[in-house]
Amino acid sequence: MARSSPLRRLGFGLFCSIIVVLCLFPFYWAMVSSLKSGTEIFATDLWPKALTFQNYGTILQDASFGRSFLNSTLVALSTVGMALLLSITASFALARIPFRGRKRILLAILSVTMFPQVAVLSGMFELVRFFGLYNHCSALILSYMTITVPFTAWTLTNFMREIPKELEEAAIIDGASYLTILVKIFLPILSPALVTTGLLAFIAAWNEFLFALTFTLTNQARTVPVAISLLSGASQHELPWGNIMAASVLVTLPLVVLVVIFQRRIISGLTVGAVKG
Repeated sequence: MARSSPLRRLGFGLFCSIIVVLCLFPFYWAMVSSLKSGTEIFATDLWPKALTFQNYGTILQDASFGRSFLNSTLVALSTVGMALLLSITASFALARIPFRGRKRILLAILSVTMFPQVAVLSGMFELVRFFGLYNHCSALILSYMTITVPFTAWTLTNFMREIPKELEEAAIIDGASYLTILVKIFLPILSPALVTTGLLAFIAAWNEFLFALTFTLTNQARTVPVAISLLSGASQHELPWGNIMAASVLVTLPLVVLVVIFQRRIISGLTVGAVKG
């Protein structure tokens, strides 16, 4: 057993290294391609022979891309805020307040996540047109709620079930209302879970493409995934691949920064309830 232990550690390290390379290489290649110009972008060099930031300059000077970036930020932050607000109250009721039909509601929430986006696209389009929200950021926020709220509500319900019931009972004895228990007791405990679910909801809203393409028509309301898809040249061979790669890197950087900033809370949120003492 002692002789096989180093081999196992070596194999595990090699396996983890392969996974890291497979996950990071696409982003690395996009970054490298964004620093190339002309026909050099089609070369297979792992590092450009001559660095150029011309592609980034072109993208940053594009007013429509900047507008799309602001739209994505507004839509993603609004979606996360509204999703967490609804999910916190709903998950508290589903996890801590006894009433008939709780399991059925949870199953209904879970079943919503099983439908692909294209299955609800026509219904969402009619709803957006009925409220007069077509080609407006509010249409995207409304449609993204159908993606984020079921996930966040289901996840936070499971997290709230892990909180010891003694804390809630002690607060009730002291005369605290359910709202006080939720705000002053549960939310501080659930902060890692809120960060984790909020970040996942932000990523889902930030990267969403189908609803953004369907419910927006002009640059005033488009988000960055749609803006990148519309970058084109006169022909397929003239596509501005360098600009596309630069835009992809710029769009990915906010997500990387958020993960780095909140990495400790994300790990804590993912491991809540994993070990019971």
